[in-house]
Amino acid sequence: MVLAQTSAVTNAILNQRTGLLDKARVDIDKAIVNEKTMGKAKTWYTRGEIYQGMLESPIFGKQLQPGEGVQKAFESYAKTIEIDTKTGEFGKQAVTRMDGLYGQAFNDAVTSYNAKEYDKAIASYKLASQIKPQDTTAVLYSAYASEAKQDFAGAKASYNQLLGMNYKSVTLYSRLLQMAKMQKNEAEAASVVKDALVAYPANKAFMLEDLNMSLASGKGEDALGKINKSIAADPSNSNLYAVRGSMYDQQKKTDLALLDYKKAVELDPNNFDAQFNLGVYNYNKAADSYTKASKMDLKTYQVSGKKFEVQGKKFFEASVPYFEKALLLQPDDRNTLVSLQKVYFRLGRTVDSERLNAKLQTMNKK
Repeated sequence: MVLAQTSAVTNAILNQRTGLLDKARVDIDKAIVNEKTMGKAKTWYTRGEIYQGMLESPIFGKQLQPGEGVQKAFESYAKTIEIDTKTGEFGKQAVTRMDGLYGQAFNDAVTSYNAKEYDKAIASYKLASQIKPQDTTAVLYSAYASEAKQDFAGAKASYNQLLGMNYKSVTLYSRLLQMAKMQKNEAEAASVVKDALVAYPANKAFMLEDLNMSLASGKGEDALGKINKSIAADPSNSNLYAVRGSMYDQQKKTDLALLDYKKAVELDPNNFDAQFNLGVYNYNKAADSYTKASKMDLKTYQVSGKKFEVQGKKFFEASVPYFEKALLLQPDDRNTLVSLQKVYFRLGRTVDSERLNAKLQTMNKK
């Protein structure tokens, strides 16, 4: 009886050596469920060799289901190592055989991915990851395949698995952030940015994301500290100065706002927000001067009223190039059109004022 059971392994080996892998497969599959041979490393190692041989054969490979050859060969070699350890006669050979299986599993995954068979690709990438648990490439590509099929939960699981393997990259955090945004999960997005900044504290993109989140949540002082750090990291970014200028405006720190707007325009003359806000600054200064003059009694006005009106006119004139540049950048911006039309009117530039007023009327009819 024992001889008959052992002969199943022997027959499998003989059929394997003579190239009859289909018959070898039948024999070895019997051996692994027999209590006399199922606990032997040789049985499992032989099974791994047979399935790997079929996998690599253009003839017998067709008898296997997609992914079956790699899966069963891997299971067989893993069982061999479990029984024999990595230093045993068969366990040592199984370790070497595993390396070849990894490449096969990875190639299968790539083929499936290119054919847009994402479930098959993910299964093969996960198998490759099982074969080489320390390898990060298969896990990363599994995340890409999950994203391709819009399986964000699967993609996040793979990306977080990579983080657990001490794998870090800007792209990884960017993808996690993008998915959180797509799912409108603000708490998750904030958590990703926080972790990203721990890993990459000087990354401009993550600093800006963090800043925008603070601005959106109304945390002004917190946001100001963050934008100062962003400017220190990226001092040539015109938009950062424009944003900080707006924040100073909200805090009624107009002198600081003015400096930032000017710096933004210096760095990028095509910065619409900075150009418009410089126009607004001068417009407001002009309006203040005229208001002061209008509130004077006759005696005071006769002494200093004209001075304030002259000052106001200068501020209106100073606002014109900024508003005109802003309008050139965004020809249909209503706020710019309204402001510039009023300035033209106050300066007596009637033709220009009427031209902009006509454009506003046309826009109102649409």
